[in-house]
Amino acid sequence: MKRRSRQIIGERGKSSWVERTASRTMLRAVRFTEEDFSKPVIAVAVPYTNGTPCNDHIRDLGDLVQHEIEAAGGKAIIFGTPVVSDGISMGTEAMKYSLVSREVIADAIELMTEGYQVDGVMTLSGCDKTIPAALMPIARNDLVGLTLYGGSILPGQHGKQELNIVSAFEGIGAHSAGKIDAEELHEIECRACPGAGSCGGMYTANTMASAIEALGMSMTGSASNMAVDRSNHISADKSQDAGDSARALIKLLQKGTTARQIMTRKAFENALTVAWALGGSTNAVLHLLALANEAHVPLTLKDISKITAKVPLLGNFKPFGRYLMNDLHELGGVPMVMKVLLDAGFLHGDCLTVTGQTIAENLVSAPDLPADQDVCFPIDAPYAPAGRHIRILYGNLAPEGCVLKQSGKDLNSMSGPARVFDREEEALSAILSGHIVPKDIIVIRYEGPKGGPGMREMLSPSAALMGAGLGESVALITDGRFSGGTHGIMIGHVAPEAQAGGNLALVEEGDCIEINLDKQELNLVIDEQEFVLRQKNWQEPPQRYNHGVLGKYAKLVSSASKGAVTSSQS
Repeated sequence: MKRRSRQIIGERGKSSWVERTASRTMLRAVRFTEEDFSKPVIAVAVPYTNGTPCNDHIRDLGDLVQHEIEAAGGKAIIFGTPVVSDGISMGTEAMKYSLVSREVIADAIELMTEGYQVDGVMTLSGCDKTIPAALMPIARNDLVGLTLYGGSILPGQHGKQELNIVSAFEGIGAHSAGKIDAEELHEIECRACPGAGSCGGMYTANTMASAIEALGMSMTGSASNMAVDRSNHISADKSQDAGDSARALIKLLQKGTTARQIMTRKAFENALTVAWALGGSTNAVLHLLALANEAHVPLTLKDISKITAKVPLLGNFKPFGRYLMNDLHELGGVPMVMKVLLDAGFLHGDCLTVTGQTIAENLVSAPDLPADQDVCFPIDAPYAPAGRHIRILYGNLAPEGCVLKQSGKDLNSMSGPARVFDREEEALSAILSGHIVPKDIIVIRYEGPKGGPGMREMLSPSAALMGAGLGESVALITDGRFSGGTHGIMIGHVAPEAQAGGNLALVEEGDCIEINLDKQELNLVIDEQEFVLRQKNWQEPPQRYNHGVLGKYAKLVSSASKGAVTSSQS
């Protein structure tokens, strides 16, 4: 079995006999046996917390993975990582730590895999940022490894209505607009999340899990398997994923197959294609740019724009559609969708995966698209034609680019007066107090990677707009991000961000902003001389955080157009 040259635990490591004796002495104290020292050592990263349903079951899943690795002939070293819950931190200062946690989790996994010089690694994930973070260090150091998604939550139920976490956020807006009473809002709150698992729609967690399966770095079918059953125990499918993943990892070690042999440019094109066909989150733009950076694969916003322009929207999923991941699971899951795309020539079937087989080989036994259902549409009659989901815009407000989530809607170019806010909370207050009217264009700035810092998600104001019935008539533009649960006329990731001197910082209350979808541009419509004068007079505001993890992040983080990474390969 191939071992890494710096291995300090295994029999064939490069350390001296004395050093091996010292390490073995310590490991015997934590139940390593004589036989264990000749086995491949596998790191298992377990992002457990009972602070969010997304990861509440992950400790049990980690225990199961440890058992399966040792049954397959390895020896596991298991450890935890941080988890920041997007849903719980949303709309508060705590959300500033969410995207930052992606970097911290990736670094923590690197510390453990390199600090123990393991042979291989399996990383688990649940809530949004834990998913790309679970793969970033594997790509960064070209490890033998794979990742296992904890799975999606089952839907809540209120009368005949299925609920999910976004039901609660939109319920707040509906209550503020007088559409539902406090009792109804409380019922939604109590019933929206019935157990463990990540948010059920095609939000960021399910988007990224699907993309990583298409990338080839997780087991076939694992992205669409449910986290738990109705008794809140690890589901049978997820238990199977744990065993399959452990056995696949041992085979990868035997063959010496490392991450970058799988994470090629063509594999990233597959990941983007599947994400956009399903109607995935705008956060996939950030995370796939970050993963490509770690894998040393050239990938830009212009590349993403070219890919999304070719991909039809097949999935009818929340937040813009009707269904949840459990509905797709019942039809055959992500493999069924990938087979549809492969048969139509949208995927590179020759890409290697962690199963040891190619994409095409993995999908031989995948089910065909069922007839008489509207969860997933066929290629020749899609939910929406190509180029009608994620769009990349440029223009004088976003010279480096920004991201629009169209979600198949018939959006027209629009212009309107800017309503300018320097913090998310200010914008939310204006919406809830009725000070935003149709045709307004809300600008929320200084919420970017550096300016926030941390690039908060704007689910609270965007959901409030939907709940208030303004989702089709008011646009929201920000250098921050949007939740995968966001829908409406939303443009995020504006780059350069305001804190870095981007032109979003120059917008004044009442200015005309134009969203030109024909030209794919976002422009501030003012006199050129006034534009130059504002640029000359602008001064960078002081950083809101100058110490701690947010202070470090603000100093290191790159533009959103490059994935908001702190470890750049460029």
